[in-house]
Amino acid sequence: MEYHNPVLLKETVDGLNISPDGIYVDVTFGGGGHSKEILKRLGDKGKLYAFDQDSDALKNTIDDDRFTLIHENFRFLKRFLRFHGVRQVDGILADFGVSSHQFDVAERGFSTRFEADLDMRMNQASELSAFHVVNEYDEEQIKQVLLQYGELRAAPAMAKLIVESRAKQPIVTSEQLKAVLKKFLPPRFENKVLAQIYQAIRIEVNQEIEVLKEFLMQTPEVLKPGGRLSLISYHSLEDRLVKRFIRNGMFSGEPERDMYGNFEVPLKKVNGLIVPTAEEIKINNRARSAKLRIAEKL
Repeated sequence: MEYHNPVLLKETVDGLNISPDGIYVDVTFGGGGHSKEILKRLGDKGKLYAFDQDSDALKNTIDDDRFTLIHENFRFLKRFLRFHGVRQVDGILADFGVSSHQFDVAERGFSTRFEADLDMRMNQASELSAFHVVNEYDEEQIKQVLLQYGELRAAPAMAKLIVESRAKQPIVTSEQLKAVLKKFLPPRFENKVLAQIYQAIRIEVNQEIEVLKEFLMQTPEVLKPGGRLSLISYHSLEDRLVKRFIRNGMFSGEPERDMYGNFEVPLKKVNGLIVPTAEEIKINNRARSAKLRIAEKL
C-alpha cells in the first residue's frame, strides 16, 4: 500500500532525543515511516507503541517484538497505554496531517482531485461523514464549520446555497458539491478555496480540533520528566493550539501566577519552529505547510 515519505522525518525523530531503552509513542502511525525510524534508534529493551484509527494503516504493521500497533484514535492515548501496562513514556510523536494514502485513494473522498462520494472519515466505522455534514447539518451549523475550520469569509452565503441546493436533491459527490459552490470558486483560486472547504468539512467529520485538545491535555501526565513531544501541524488552527499549549499548558487565557509573578507550566519549548527545507518541499509537496514544534516535560 502506497504511503509517501513522512514529512520532516529526521527532524521529528531527532526531536524525541531517543534513549535506546526508552518507551515511545507514535500516535499517527499511517504508513509507519516515523515508527520505523524510531525503531532503528531503539535498543533491544526499547519499546514503541503506535496508534491509528484507520483500518488501512493496519496493513502496514511492523513485525518487531518491540512494536505494538493500537487500532484506536489517539484521543484515547492514556487509556490504551494503561491497558498495555504503561503509565509514562519517554517521548510522543504526532503528525497531524491527512496521510498521502488517504489523499490518494479516491473513494475516501479526502482529495479535491477526484470525483468521489462525500466521505472523509479517518475511521471508516464512524457514523458521521461529509455527506451527513453537507446534507443534514442546518444552515447555521454549516456556516460555523466553514467559518471556524475553513476560515472562509463567504461561509454564510456558501451555507445558504448548500441548504437551498440540497432541498432539490441531496449533494452526494465531491463534483456535486463543487458545482453547487461554483460561483465561489474563481478560476485562479479554485484549488485554494476548495482546499479550505474540504479542510473545514474534514475537521468537522473527524472532530480533529476536539481530538487534538484532548490529546494535548493528556501529554503532561503521560510523559516522564524530561520526556519529549514532537508535533507536526499543517494548518494555523492546529499550530496555534499546539503553540499555546506548549507555552501556557492551556488553550486560552493565561495560567495563574504565584505571589512572585511566575507561573508553572508543564512543558518548555525546545528550539524554535522547524519547517521543511526547499529541497524537501520539492520532493514532497505535502510538506509545504508543515510546522514542527518540540517540547520537553519539566
